[in-house]
Amino acid sequence: MKINSLLRIICISGVLVLGSCSSDDDTPGVPQVVAPDTYVFERNGESTVSFSGQTTRIAMSEEIVSALKDNTLTEVSLDAMFAHVEGANDFSDADLNSSDKSVRSKTAASRDYFSANTTDATAIKEEFDGWIKSQVDDVFPNWGTTAIAGTAGVIQEAGGGSERYVNAKGLELNQAFAKSLIGALMTDQALNNYLGTAVLNEADNIDNNDNDVVADGKNYTTMEHKWDEAYGYLYGASVNSATPNATIGDDDSFLNKYIGRVEGDTDFTGIAADIYNAFKLGRAAIVAKQYDVRDAQAAIIRTKISQVIAVRAVFYLQQGKNGLEASTIDYASAFHDLSEGYGFIYSLQFTRNPDTNAPYFTRTEVQGFIDQLMGGANGLWDVEPATLQSISDAIAAKFDFTVVQAGS
Repeated sequence: MKINSLLRIICISGVLVLGSCSSDDDTPGVPQVVAPDTYVFERNGESTVSFSGQTTRIAMSEEIVSALKDNTLTEVSLDAMFAHVEGANDFSDADLNSSDKSVRSKTAASRDYFSANTTDATAIKEEFDGWIKSQVDDVFPNWGTTAIAGTAGVIQEAGGGSERYVNAKGLELNQAFAKSLIGALMTDQALNNYLGTAVLNEADNIDNNDNDVVADGKNYTTMEHKWDEAYGYLYGASVNSATPNATIGDDDSFLNKYIGRVEGDTDFTGIAADIYNAFKLGRAAIVAKQYDVRDAQAAIIRTKISQVIAVRAVFYLQQGKNGLEASTIDYASAFHDLSEGYGFIYSLQFTRNPDTNAPYFTRTEVQGFIDQLMGGANGLWDVEPATLQSISDAIAAKFDFTVVQAGS
């Protein structure tokens, strides 16, 4: 007997699954997944959500970036923070010191992009190592020197504003490091590792998830946990990670911060909700064993996070361009913007186009942009506004936004 109007509602771990015999909108016989209001999922009355490793790496990253502005530190101590070993006294937080996690080990380390590309993975890690070394060798010794073209040192923003410590080419290495880490750690691990089918469907993950077989000693299935780990790279430092958009932009200095910044631009309002809702629905789909729905949400997350990276790259290039075109150039402010832009450009190689399963810009293309930005004899001291506009145009052309929208 065909019944069109009767819906059965089944509560599975806090997820509503609506099933019907047929529907104009849904595949006949396949229940519709409905996400919960908040990122709360339970089994037997206990939470199944866990992403403590991501919270730890975000906290480590915060301390490393801060330490890059402490000119009393050595390359050895900064390297030790980046490549932390369990039990080493590298951080101010004892819990971080006791952790077996490190930032360097997960930098450029996603399954999809780097498991078969160890050459680029190694080169990227070495670039981060190089920024640390250059900060110690070139910038720290010139902490009290006024920077000029060809000489590292400090520049103060106009009107007694912030002091910016730059290398001989005008680049704030701490900013380049921090913004590049958004791509190489947070974005790469979320989009290209934990949301990938190679990780989600690995080994017997589907069978175990289908049969609610939890990981050894845990209350979650492995597939549930992998999805949550992706979530953690965005919201792992949130005051309330179940409803993170209440404080989006304020909870860390990395992806969370810049989702908030893009959300705050009226041209992109709603992007934070799009990302959060896709995470909720994808997680609900795992509980409901509907992997096509899960993968569709992963595609949305990849698109939107990639857009965040691109928007901020263009934003900082345009802010720097405006600064260099001013009647009186505030080099400290302009170079600060361009140093942040450098990091977001670098991060473009870790984005993910769901239509191609490749980054929106290859590593070679990203290196080309950076060469244009820094390629003059004196780097940012020499860069022309027309070059910044050209790079901005090339980035925006790959996305559904304009330079004007992103740059304001």
